[in-house]
Amino acid sequence: MNEQVCAVLPALDEADALPAALAGRPCGLRVIVVDNGSTDATADVARRLGAEVVTEPRRGFGAACLAGATAAPEGAILVFMDADGSLRWTDAERVVAPVVSGHADLSLGWRRRDLRSPNAMPWHVAAANGLLGGLCGLLAGNRLHDIGPLRAIPRETLLRLDLQDRTYGWPLEMVLRAGRAGLAVVEVPVGYRPRVGTSKVTGRLWPTAKAATRMLAVLVAHAWSGWRRG
Repeated sequence: MNEQVCAVLPALDEADALPAALAGRPCGLRVIVVDNGSTDATADVARRLGAEVVTEPRRGFGAACLAGATAAPEGAILVFMDADGSLRWTDAERVVAPVVSGHADLSLGWRRRDLRSPNAMPWHVAAANGLLGGLCGLLAGNRLHDIGPLRAIPRETLLRLDLQDRTYGWPLEMVLRAGRAGLAVVEVPVGYRPRVGTSKVTGRLWPTAKAATRMLAVLVAHAWSGWRRG
């Protein structure tokens, strides 16, 4: 992987998953694990496995991702990944390639159905991601299929987008603001494996509803803002 690349893995209580998540990463790749208020040994395990640890006590997916981006070196190309072992480093290399080559400003991993492991993603989650991805793409001026956790973008480009959401709406806001800014956005088909351990959202009614509500709120706010501008 290009030496400019820096991987950011937001993590909340992922001590059991980190060995799988960090296994097979390219030699010499700088990896930042953002401990987002874990109550287990997430930080200790990450350090033992050779990752840099950044602490972000404010709970929230977006808050953790931003902390990792801020800690990354200037000029870095950031690749964001979940810390649950569901993603492959070979796919991360494929996602980051269009950004490294200059063919894209933002590259998104599309967890395509034929590349997903059986039972890796419940049908209702896949349907919701497809719907959100389609709506987000429509508003951003792109044809998208997924709102996934694997994405690559230059650090300075990300910071210029000035994302405001600090929760699960952060990935959608990134795509929406990128579209509004006229950035080149591409999707790259990737695989998806069953995560290690218990998901903080998937399969649990209240967290799932809360995350979906937040994502829809971001979409509505962006659509309203665009309508007022128009």
